[in-house]
Amino acid sequence: MTPFGSEPYSYRDDGDVPSFDDAGPVAVMDGECTLCSTGARVIARFDTKCEFRICSTQTNLGHALLTHYGLDPGDPESWLYIEDGIAYTSLEGIVRAGRRLGGVGLVLQPLRLLPRPIQDWLYRRIARNRYRLFGRTDMCALPDPALRKRLIG
Repeated sequence: MTPFGSEPYSYRDDGDVPSFDDAGPVAVMDGECTLCSTGARVIARFDTKCEFRICSTQTNLGHALLTHYGLDPGDPESWLYIEDGIAYTSLEGIVRAGRRLGGVGLVLQPLRLLPRPIQDWLYRRIARNRYRLFGRTDMCALPDPALRKRLIG
């Protein structure tokens, strides 16, 4: 999906979105999904510049950001990536996050070659079946120090 909103950093003018450290990219993901939690741990481990911030959709901040961009916090497809104040979702957001992360994140880049409808279809299938396929966990339960310093919200 293309970027949301017309203005970068539009959430800063939304009184319902608590202020947060947005100096680097922010990934808002399901904190109870094993796949998302694994992704958060990969970001924490390979983000050598320590620039990524990670926010669970279950937090007040995660809920507010998703709502700001017209996403339903209860919808399994609600994954959000904000880079330079511009929000992306679906597979595009994941691929952009991988590109920014570099290294192991570059393995996601071939997904950009898929036509948009196929990207969205693939993302929806995984998102809607993620608990059945990967199980549940708690991203915030005893996170390692690298992940802990990136969690916001």
